[in-house]
Amino acid sequence: MTTTDDPAESARPAPGEDAAVLQDDGTKRQFISWLTLAFMTTASVASLRPAPTMAIYGLAAVFLYLLPALVFLLPTALVGAELASGWSGGIYRWVSEALGKPFGFLAVWCQFAMTIAYYPSLLAYVASTFAYVIDPSLAENGLYVAIVIITVYWAGVWVSSRGTRAIAGLSSFGLIVGTLVPGVLLVVLGMVFLGQGNPSAQPMTADHWLPPWTGLASLVLIVNNFLSYAGMEMNGVHVSSLREPKREYPKAMFLATGLVLLIFILPALAIAWVMPSDQLSLTAGLMQAFRAFFDHFSIGWMTRVVGVMLVCAALGGMLTWLSGPAKGLVLLSRQEGYLPPAFQKFNRAGSPTAIMVAQGVVTTLIGILYAFSDSVSSSYWMFSVITVQIYLIAYLLMFVAVVKLRRTQPHVERGFRVPAVTWVAAVGFVASVLALVIGFVPPDQFDGEPLWRYLLIVGGGLFVLGLLIPALLLRYRKPEWVHPDHREPSGTS
Repeated sequence: MTTTDDPAESARPAPGEDAAVLQDDGTKRQFISWLTLAFMTTASVASLRPAPTMAIYGLAAVFLYLLPALVFLLPTALVGAELASGWSGGIYRWVSEALGKPFGFLAVWCQFAMTIAYYPSLLAYVASTFAYVIDPSLAENGLYVAIVIITVYWAGVWVSSRGTRAIAGLSSFGLIVGTLVPGVLLVVLGMVFLGQGNPSAQPMTADHWLPPWTGLASLVLIVNNFLSYAGMEMNGVHVSSLREPKREYPKAMFLATGLVLLIFILPALAIAWVMPSDQLSLTAGLMQAFRAFFDHFSIGWMTRVVGVMLVCAALGGMLTWLSGPAKGLVLLSRQEGYLPPAFQKFNRAGSPTAIMVAQGVVTTLIGILYAFSDSVSSSYWMFSVITVQIYLIAYLLMFVAVVKLRRTQPHVERGFRVPAVTWVAAVGFVASVLALVIGFVPPDQFDGEPLWRYLLIVGGGLFVLGLLIPALLLRYRKPEWVHPDHREPSGTS
């Protein structure tokens, strides 16, 4: 997942594109092509990080990527486009217009709160990947992973608090250096490996298109794909920059979906070609595959090079996300008084340091849990599930909002309208509910984990971070929490 600091900047046309169209106020309207939008959307969603999770399924990974793409990825992209082309202000405005401000706050809170669980899982991946640069045996060492999570997070807070402009370019740098180059390299190595007559580590025959059914636990890892696809709706803000949104936006989304699926599926299959499923680590699986390929081709030194590339990309992604959701929440809270004044402070560089420090305290506590974990992979998975479930609350509200607004505010001009909006939103809503529920089922791969601990961490994380804290903030909100710059004249002292 990646974001762009300035949507207007992202909406500028690529070199050579025509932008010479005057609006009524005499200013030029900027246009982008549907191909540009498709590539922007691909860049905001595609990642190699979930590949090991799906590689466990072998050839069935194709089906398990396609299914959530149809029932979640496309509905969120289409719904996000209609809402963004009708109402500015993001998900808070969309949900508030349809369901009221408290639900709007819940939606924007969940977008922020999911990062609290997201950073530990992301940094656990960074730790396990970097282990292959220094000592692969550290990849499943809980103490090492905890130290990396805590150290790197606070280093990221320090960098973000400096307000450096270099952060804005890290997402595109990460896409090329940490996603496209390693992804293409992994797939090419896999094809050469098979072309030499080596057998695939996992079966690739037609009867393995579907995962073996052993109950819901056999499909739980598919939940991770919902997080992988999260963010598709964000580029809906650019729908007004298309010349013919009704025709071009669906084309852009279908192309982006195809590209995203290729970036997700091919590396997962390449990992399955060289790594048996029972030996795959959910955090270090990508590096396990690279090391196996490089050792096979007698270029083992390349493992460290690729490890550094993947770590740089992940850290760039973390920095682009670190202050964005927090800053949005603080700005909204200054206007509406959702957070106590102590958490509404910005430093001189315009960074919301107070809320990031509070977030860092929780991240540190989660990081410490890794030090006492018997399995880094299982801890990584549990916090990934919490991230997905919290984020899904925001999507559930978004799907309800688009249907409600179509009925209550049909007069609002939209640059794009979802065909059969009720059915599209219903498919996305039901898929999100099912993913949220399935997340409470431990995967087959974690048979040795105590069920009570899994449910306590996953259920407790969802309840506390996603529901309890925003409910308490709304319940005990005070008028003086509104920043003085946004108070009504009668409310000033």
